[in-house]
Amino acid sequence: MKKVIVILTIIMTSISCGNAQKKEFSKEALKGKLTDTESKEITFKEILKKHKGKTIVIEFWASWCSDCVKAMPKVKEMQANNPNVVYIFISLDKTFDKWKAGIEKHELAGEHYWVNDEKGMKGTFGKSVDLDWIPRYMIINKKGQIELYRAIETDFEKINATLKTLE
Repeated sequence: MKKVIVILTIIMTSISCGNAQKKEFSKEALKGKLTDTESKEITFKEILKKHKGKTIVIEFWASWCSDCVKAMPKVKEMQANNPNVVYIFISLDKTFDKWKAGIEKHELAGEHYWVNDEKGMKGTFGKSVDLDWIPRYMIINKKGQIELYRAIETDFEKINATLKTLE
C-alpha cells in the first residue's frame, strides 16, 4: 500500500510540474529565428527586445487552423479592449505566401512573423516554446517576464483576466 501511495504522489507531482507556467524563455527559444513580412530573419529575442517595457500578447496560429480562425473574433475583441498591448502573431503556415494571404484575408492587426520550419510545431522553435497546440497564447509583462505561458482558444477568460491585472 505504501508503494502505491508513493507512486501516486510521484505521478501527481510530475503532472503538476509539467503543467507549470514558465516565467522566462529558454536560450533556445530566444535564439529562434523567425521571418518577418519582408522576408528578413529576426530572432525571437530581438522581437521581444523591440517591445521592452510593454505588455505583449503572442499568438501562435496558422491560416489553415480552423480553431485559430474561430478564435479570431475574440482576439479582435481583446485587441479593442486592450489597445496599449502589443500583439505579435507567429504563424506556422506551410509556406510564406499562404501565411501572407492569411494575414490579409483575416485582417489581423499586429506584428507578424513566420516559423520557417517544415516541421512546424515539432521543429526547433516550436519545441523550444513547448508548442503542442494552436492557437496558443502567451502574455509577457512590462518587465519582460512571462505572465501566461500556455493558454489556448478556450482560455480567453484567463487571458483577459491576466491582461486586466497588467493594466
